[in-house]
Amino acid sequence: MPQILIIEDESIIRQSMQRLLDRAGYEVTASPSLEDALANHQPADFDLIISDLRLPGAPGTEIIPLANGAPVIIMTSYASVRSAVEAMQQGAADYVAKPFDQDDLLLTVQRVLAQSQLERRNAALKADLERAYPVTGMIGRCEAMQQVFQRIAKVAPTDTTVLILGESGTGKELVARAIHEQSARSQAPLIAVNCATLPEGLVEAELFGHEKGAFTGAAGPRMGLVEAADGGTLFLDELGELPLSAQAQLLRVLQDGEIRRIGASASRKVNIRLVAATHRDLAAMVQAGTFRKDLYFRVHVMEIRMPPLRERGDDLLELARFMLDKACRQLHRPPMQFDDEALARMQAYTWPGNVRELENVIERAVILSEGDLVTADLLALPAESRPVKTAEAEPSLDLSLEDYFREFVLQNQSVLTETELAKRLGISRKALWEKRQRLGIPRPKR
Repeated sequence: MPQILIIEDESIIRQSMQRLLDRAGYEVTASPSLEDALANHQPADFDLIISDLRLPGAPGTEIIPLANGAPVIIMTSYASVRSAVEAMQQGAADYVAKPFDQDDLLLTVQRVLAQSQLERRNAALKADLERAYPVTGMIGRCEAMQQVFQRIAKVAPTDTTVLILGESGTGKELVARAIHEQSARSQAPLIAVNCATLPEGLVEAELFGHEKGAFTGAAGPRMGLVEAADGGTLFLDELGELPLSAQAQLLRVLQDGEIRRIGASASRKVNIRLVAATHRDLAAMVQAGTFRKDLYFRVHVMEIRMPPLRERGDDLLELARFMLDKACRQLHRPPMQFDDEALARMQAYTWPGNVRELENVIERAVILSEGDLVTADLLALPAESRPVKTAEAEPSLDLSLEDYFREFVLQNQSVLTETELAKRLGISRKALWEKRQRLGIPRPKR
């Protein structure tokens, strides 16, 4: 529960704000002056500080440098552009003019908190990425990966829309992060959205937000993920899974820089850079009428194609050794190495799950190992590369349970219904849906 500190000398306003924010689900502390707040509380302990500009003693803006990164909203009765600009120049996240509308105040609090959380999450992800990976988060010496790096370097400084193509697990999100980190928007949020996992029926509400009362359950206004990326980069993974209605809204964002929340009477301006990814053939989907032609031409400006792991040659073993070192660090294990049979088995395997599968296999092997050597048995891979299978085929019984599930579903989902798939796997439809979400296997469009 977010903790909010209110600094306001007028008791009626202070108590009214406290009740309002309490009812909205926040944990609220109130002080009548800056001196009282500093004497009894640590500003850095709060997720948000709301302070009146004109206080007895020191002005409210003096809390900004003491907040240690916590966002500060300044309230002013004067509502002048000058006082608002001065507060923002001193580091305030936003300002509120008194007397304020309760819904407007709640919306401002929600937006500032969401922005702060996204910035902290983005900073944490960036730190993790820099610790765990080299510059762009990717390793690759093969020609195909060198072409990927060259395209990233050329397109990142621009605001051009980028479409990343490739099989599941090839590292498309790492490309999106590399583009964002090397762009002029790197200090703004990167919002990553997997379109295949958005709740059915709530896709537009999740992406574009909604107003209070827009539909059953919309108890208050909510910012969408597109609006949350304002000023930064929006990464839409599995773009081909978006329903046509959401595609129309996304086209409007790209054409006009505007969104309209569900239930809103007016549009809002947004400034985003779109990076999208898919493993689907969007051109074929356009022909089939399941993807908008105008949106296709909007997103298909700069294309970056990620090669599957089976086509990356010696990159495989370099990646495997890198991931082994990373897994050992994360799991607090001493350094380990692969034996010769494990290396040969990895080279013979076709890696249908690509880099993501490689990382999972190695992490599992490190967990199960009892020494400093990763053997072929610990990897639990087939002894030989598997041929490509047709629909209705049964995956090899040598696979791990997750690999078996993934291959069975991918091979049969075009000819079997969800009920038939679940029955063949011996699980419920709900369990099938949950496994799809966890493993990132989208349902095909029918």
